[in-house]
Amino acid sequence: MSNRMNSRPALAIPIGDPAGIGPEVVLKALSDPALINDCELTVVGRRSCLEQAYQQLRSVQPDAPLAHPDQLAILEVGLDATVEQQITIGQGNAASGEASFRYLETAITHALSGRFHGIVTAPIAKSAWKAAGHEYPGQTELLAERSGVERFGMLFVARSPHTGWTLRTLLATTHIPLRRVAEVLTPDLLSLKLNLLLDCLCQDFGLETPHIAIAGLNPHSGEQGQLGREEQEWLIPWLSEQRDRLPHIRLEGPVPPDTLWVKPGQAWFGNETAQSTSTADAYLALYHDQGLIPVKLMAFDCAVNTSIGLPFVRTSPDHGTAFDIAGKGIADAASLKAALQLAVDLCRQRNVHRAAKQSLVGK
Repeated sequence: MSNRMNSRPALAIPIGDPAGIGPEVVLKALSDPALINDCELTVVGRRSCLEQAYQQLRSVQPDAPLAHPDQLAILEVGLDATVEQQITIGQGNAASGEASFRYLETAITHALSGRFHGIVTAPIAKSAWKAAGHEYPGQTELLAERSGVERFGMLFVARSPHTGWTLRTLLATTHIPLRRVAEVLTPDLLSLKLNLLLDCLCQDFGLETPHIAIAGLNPHSGEQGQLGREEQEWLIPWLSEQRDRLPHIRLEGPVPPDTLWVKPGQAWFGNETAQSTSTADAYLALYHDQGLIPVKLMAFDCAVNTSIGLPFVRTSPDHGTAFDIAGKGIADAASLKAALQLAVDLCRQRNVHRAAKQSLVGK
């Protein structure tokens, strides 16, 4: 496996919900020779679905760059005929949810067996999964369950097209109602997420002594308890304990949420001073929108969702199924391309990290 990864990592691409834009962005992304040359790609799904998408896209955009299904390595996933018959482009339902669930399950099985170094997932619809009887908040939770891991997280990574600076944002809590955030957040949870982030930065990005900025929960980080007590009661003491435990790591915070993203924004759009001297290597946001509103504002078309803590690399474009534009030929494959490129980079960095550890053991 390691020799293969040194040259061309093996990646699986489950096509996501077949009624959405997944098949379209897969065919568009895989028409890029640079991506094909960087890795060994296997599409996981139904050849018939890709052929249908190809013909539909050719009818609306005859000159669009598309990979022909005959040119792709496809891992065929069997579906009941009744399920296939109920799948209609642009209409997410139980059938399309069942199909996307089966595609991902198949990719996970083969990744765990060692066939793939990573999985790059096209978007699914949680509502369609639920309609099919699969009660998961999202793909991340299924990946973690099937992999047998309890420590996992959602890290969003984006490289600025303006400056080349890299934004990394980990969410402490993900798909839960806002009213539950303060209940779910605990010192133990944040310790787990911080340790997970540190492991990821070292293994996947080669950062052994990173600078990490941690958000406050309340406006102005509570303003000495006037706008909320969580910072005073446990977040600030927890941070002090972590600084004592990790003296080689720069932990900044709790940073008021409304100012946390000023320096990253400056670094993203072109302020070289902010980029070189004051931005963090990673940002730990305490809840979904606190982290993802700025990520999507800066990097909507190039942000990549990375599941950390898994035994293999997993990346995903940071957008949904877009049923409303499926089949119209206007879906943008930029985010999927970014997810593929990041998966290649992470696989290679993991191999470098593994080799370095083995070298130290040998000494």
